[in-house]
Amino acid sequence: MSAVTTADRPTTRPGGPPAPLEPPSLLRLTRVELRKSCDTRAGRWLLAVIALAVVAVVALVLLLGDGPTSLSHHLAMAQLPIAVLLPVLGILLVTSEWSQRTAMTTFTLVPRRSRVLTAKVLAASALAVLGVVATSAVSVVAVLLTPLATDAGADWSVSAAQVGQVALFQVVSVLSGVAFGMLLLSSPLAIVLYFVLPTVFTIVVSTVGALRWVADWLDLSTATAPMFDGALDAQGWLQLATSTALWLALPMVLGWLRIRRAEIS
Repeated sequence: MSAVTTADRPTTRPGGPPAPLEPPSLLRLTRVELRKSCDTRAGRWLLAVIALAVVAVVALVLLLGDGPTSLSHHLAMAQLPIAVLLPVLGILLVTSEWSQRTAMTTFTLVPRRSRVLTAKVLAASALAVLGVVATSAVSVVAVLLTPLATDAGADWSVSAAQVGQVALFQVVSVLSGVAFGMLLLSSPLAIVLYFVLPTVFTIVVSTVGALRWVADWLDLSTATAPMFDGALDAQGWLQLATSTALWLALPMVLGWLRIRRAEIS
């Protein structure tokens, strides 16, 4: 981990002991974690696949779709590949410390483990916001090309509520991946359970009639569905809070405690 540079090294005071080592700032740690997300071959390939998937989805909607061609519709559709793939990068941001055996180096340079974990959370959130910015740019290009590729005109309609809720949705999705990574500390196990557990939960609560009400309050996919169109109402925000508490807050708290207390070898 390159969080400590030459400027952070202790200097010898004339006639006195060396100056104490200053810990790297949280901003520097966040930049380091962002760089880690694309330093590995897996991270670079995953980012490339996400970019290609976003362009492909928007292009298919533009050229083959029979529905609306507004900026709002393109923005909503462009979120799908990011929502599926970017949480995997959030998982790898945590679990790679153990799979690549860099955790000892990281926590030696920064003994306060909570600072490193906070930096990982901030870096993952920044990746989610950057993803929304990138999909917004692709959606704008799609609207510009609409009159050329179809018989429809350019429709720039989009609401601030949709943009804000889409950004929040992506942050929740990526941080859910980070939470599973913290809890399990194994890339394969965290990735599999991140996709399998919510899917099984959704199938069970949707199949069993007596449990269908649970889907509205504890199924994250159900609670976040209105966010694609910026349509969350007061009850929707409450349902988002309860489902986020189950699938994000709970595993993150347990994982945070696990990493803080873990003996790293």
